[in-house]
Amino acid sequence: MTDAFASDFEGMLKRALTPVEPPETLIQRLETTLTDLSEIAAEELEGWELKSMRDPRNWARPVAAAAIGTGAGVGLVILRTRRNHRKRAAAAANPVESADATLRAMAHEARRLLEG
Repeated sequence: MTDAFASDFEGMLKRALTPVEPPETLIQRLETTLTDLSEIAAEELEGWELKSMRDPRNWARPVAAAAIGTGAGVGLVILRTRRNHRKRAAAAANPVESADATLRAMAHEARRLLEG
């Protein structure tokens, strides 16, 4: 009886832990939200004058905007790089080549985000 339970338990774990791709609409909504957050943070930082930064009481909003903008930017780079991961992995001859292609893709996405 314990062997049957163990076998069934292992099967249930395998089914429960199989990777699931999120729906495309979720990915698009997440990308839109992250893009909006990074744009809002950039606008907030553009509005601040250096004169007002002399007083430490004025630092909270720009620091929060910088942190939110950075987090959203990193999220966008990861999300956009992850989107084409399977293609790069299939084209790579070995794991080192795959890692190199992924790092290059991340650098490319980061440049795109900083430029635009």
